[in-house]
Amino acid sequence: QVQLVESGGGLVQAGGSLRLSCVASGFTIRHYDMGWFRQAPGREREFVSRILWNSGQTYYSDFVRGRFTISGDSAKNTVYLQMNGLKPEDTAVYYCAAKVVSGADKATSYGFWGQGTQVTVSS
Repeated sequence: QVQLVESGGGLVQAGGSLRLSCVASGFTIRHYDMGWFRQAPGREREFVSRILWNSGQTYYSDFVRGRFTISGDSAKNTVYLQMNGLKPEDTAVYYCAAKVVSGADKATSYGFWGQGTQVTVSS
């Protein structure tokens, strides 16, 4: 059974840090580009970051570049998102997913979604 389980969210003050984890089961993450998305109340799910295993190349949305870092541990079948310099506007449910369709980093190009982990940043 394919499953992704996110954890590591919580309540943090502005300027603080969190490290999210995403553990995969039922498939090998190295076979897919892995990404992080987030969704705030009343807003669409938006792309945050992606990692390409073969090259180690990473991509970030403009609103997190320089503050967030995506990484992974293939031995643990786990993807991480280190979030530093958190801002209240980063408040959202964060999801990880596998890129199953080539093309743009839109939610419709990803699958195997986890249940998400809530990140709340207070001002």
